[in-house]
Amino acid sequence: MHVFLPVDDSSKSFGSELTLDDLFQRNFQVHDPDAKWISGEDVIFQSWDGDVLKVNADSNETELLLKNTTFATFKASKFAISPDLSFVLLGYDVKQHSFLASYLIYNLYTREVRELNPPEVSDSVLQFASWGVHGQQLIYIFENNIYYQTDVQSSSWRLTSSGQEGIIFNGITDWLYEEEVLHTRVAHWWAPDGSRLAYLAINNSLVPNMILPRFTGSLYPRGKEYPYPKMGQINPTVRLCVVTLDGSSLTTELRPPDSFEKSEYYITMVKWVTQERLSVRWVNRPQNMSILSLCDVTTGDCTKKYVLTSEKWLDHQNEEPVFDKDCTKVFITMPLKHGDNGTFNHITMISNQVKLLQKVNLRHLTSGSWEVCQILAYDENTNSVYFLSTEEGSTQRHLYRVSSVDLFHKECLTCSLFKSKCTYYDAVLSPNYKHVLLKCRVRGINIHYIFFIFTNKTLWTKLAVKLRLELIVPADLDETKQYPLLLVLDSAPGGQAVSDSFSLSWDSVLVSSDNVIVARLDGRGSGFQGQRILHEVHQRLGTVDVQDQIMVVEHLMGLPYINDKKVGVYGKAYGGFLSSLLLLSHSSVFKCGIAVAPITNWSLYGSAFSEKYFGSAVKEDHKYQVQLDVSDESILIICSFSATVHFQHSAELVKLLSASNVNYTLQVTIFPDEGHNMDSVRSQQYMLKSVLTFFRHCFKLEEVVVPQTLKEDD
Repeated sequence: MHVFLPVDDSSKSFGSELTLDDLFQRNFQVHDPDAKWISGEDVIFQSWDGDVLKVNADSNETELLLKNTTFATFKASKFAISPDLSFVLLGYDVKQHSFLASYLIYNLYTREVRELNPPEVSDSVLQFASWGVHGQQLIYIFENNIYYQTDVQSSSWRLTSSGQEGIIFNGITDWLYEEEVLHTRVAHWWAPDGSRLAYLAINNSLVPNMILPRFTGSLYPRGKEYPYPKMGQINPTVRLCVVTLDGSSLTTELRPPDSFEKSEYYITMVKWVTQERLSVRWVNRPQNMSILSLCDVTTGDCTKKYVLTSEKWLDHQNEEPVFDKDCTKVFITMPLKHGDNGTFNHITMISNQVKLLQKVNLRHLTSGSWEVCQILAYDENTNSVYFLSTEEGSTQRHLYRVSSVDLFHKECLTCSLFKSKCTYYDAVLSPNYKHVLLKCRVRGINIHYIFFIFTNKTLWTKLAVKLRLELIVPADLDETKQYPLLLVLDSAPGGQAVSDSFSLSWDSVLVSSDNVIVARLDGRGSGFQGQRILHEVHQRLGTVDVQDQIMVVEHLMGLPYINDKKVGVYGKAYGGFLSSLLLLSHSSVFKCGIAVAPITNWSLYGSAFSEKYFGSAVKEDHKYQVQLDVSDESILIICSFSATVHFQHSAELVKLLSASNVNYTLQVTIFPDEGHNMDSVRSQQYMLKSVLTFFRHCFKLEEVVVPQTLKEDD
C-alpha cells in the first residue's frame, strides 16, 4: 500500500497571516504526483521536485526515469511515458484557452529528440497526443482527425477523414461533451490488447454557433465561432465507432438501442470489457432514462444489460461499471431506498445465467443512509468488490471492500489508517489487486497553523432536512468580539462544498489576514446526501437552494460573534446565479456581494445542464429570470469571455441593474480575452486582488480606494 500525502511545509508558523501572494507560491500549492500503475507492482509518478520516478510496490526500489531539468530544457509542461518505458512524450507551447500543443518524442536512453507531426506537415499544433497500451503505440489528433503510429520509428496513418474544424470532432470532445457530458477532452478508448480503438464522432453541423470575441492583439477585434447548443436548441449528433489497428482501418459503428434510434441521446460512458466487447451507457436527452449495454465490436450489435429511469433526472451517468471476466456479472450503483431516510446510491450486482441471458438477477451488496461514490474494482479470486463511500460521514471518503458472495460482509480498509489526520481518500488499485495507491486529500495536514475548522453538523431547516454547514474562522477567534461574515457559493447541483478534502483559496486570506468568518453550506440540491436532498431542486433552481442559504445566513447573524451589519456573498457560474439572486432579493441581509460569470438566464446556457433540471421548454418565469429587489448594496460583477458562461449573461444583468431606480453601487470588472478560469496568472492575481479589495472595503477592514475604472455609480 502506498499513500501520497501533501508536503507539510512548516516555514509559516502558527498564527502567521496568509497573504494572496502565498497562494501563488509553490509551497502553498498541493502537489499531485499523478501516480499511475504500469503493472501489478510498478508505479510511475512525479516527485515534488519534478523528477519522474518508477517505484516497485513489493521491493520499494525507486528508479529515476526523467530528470526535472528535461522539462526546462524543452520548455515542456506535460509528459507521458511510453508503455515500454523507452520514450517520453513532451508537450510544449500549450495554447491558452485550449488543449492545443506541440509535441516532442524524447528517447530516455539515447536522449534523441524528434518532433511529432502528421505526414507532410511540419511545426504542427496537435489537439491531443498520447501513447497506447502496449510498446510504443502512439495516437494523436490533428484537425479533428485521428492519426496512429505502431511505434516511434514507423510512419503514421490517418484513421478518420471526416473531421472539420468546429463541426465534426473525431476522438475528442466538442464544448458540450467536454463540459457537460463526458467532462473530459478525451473521446477515444483503447482495447486492452491495443488491437482496436473506440472513438466518438460528434457532428455539430446543425448546432447554432456562439462567437468568442478577441479584443486585444490586433487593430480590429476578432471572433472565434464554436458550436454551443442552448436549452431547447439543436444538439450535436454522436456516433460510437471502433476501428481496427492492424493496417486495414476497418471501422464498425455500434448501433444505439432501438428506443433511442429515432430520438436524441447522449453517450455518457464507454469502457472496454474484453478484447471484443464494449460497455456503453446511452442516455436520452431529458436525462431521465439510461440504457447500459454490452456491444460486440465485430458486428456492432449491442445487448441491453440494464435500463434505469427516474421521474426527475439520473445522476452518476459517467460511472464505469465493473464486469467479471465472462461478462455474466456487472456491478453498478443504483438508487436504493433506506426506510424513511430516503434513497441512496448503492452497489448492485446484476447477474445473468449463461444459458438464459434474458433472465436477470439483481442483488444489492450495500445499503444504508450513505452513498457509494465510486466502484473501483472486482477481484474474482476473492469475490471482493472495492469501492469508495461516505459511510463514515458525508464529508468523508474511505476505501471499502464487500463480498459478492457473503451477504453484507463489508470492511473499511482506510478507517483506521492515519485516523487522526486522513478521512478523505482517492484510491487506485493495482491490476492484480494486491496493492492500492491512496491519495490523502484531507484538510488540516498543512492548514492547521492558519485557522481551524468549526462544523455545525446538526443544523435543520424548517422542512427537517439536515444540511452540512462549515465555518472557517480565525485561529484566535474571540467570541466576545464580532466578525464579518462571508458566504461562499462554489458548488453546482450534485456537488459538495463541505467536505474533509483539503483546499486553500482566496477566502482563506480573508480569514487569516482580515479576521473574516467564511461560511459554506451544502443545501438542497447538493450531492452525497441521498436522492431526496439532491432532487429538491428539480425544475426549481434558484428557489429552495436560495431559501437554504438565506436561512443559514440569518441563523448565523444571530450568533454573538457575527456582525450582522457586515455580511457579504460570493459566487461563480452557478454560484454566481445564486449570489445574484440573493443580492437582488435580500438586500436587507447582504451589504455587498460578487457574482463572477453569473448565469442569469437558463435559456442562454448549455442544453445538457439546463434541460437536466428544467426540461427543454423555455418559460418566462422566475426559473430563468432574476427578480430585482435591491437597495443600499455594493455589487461587483466580474466577467471574462468565457466559453462556458458567456458575457451575454453578465450583460443582461448589468442592463437590468442599470435600468432600475434604486440606491446601490455597481462595479463591473471585465477581463478581455480570458477564459472561464482566468488562464493567465497575472489575470488571476488581479482578479483576486479586486475581490479582496472589494470585500475589505465593504467590511471596512481598511480604507481602500477602489479604482474609478472599476466602479460605476448608478
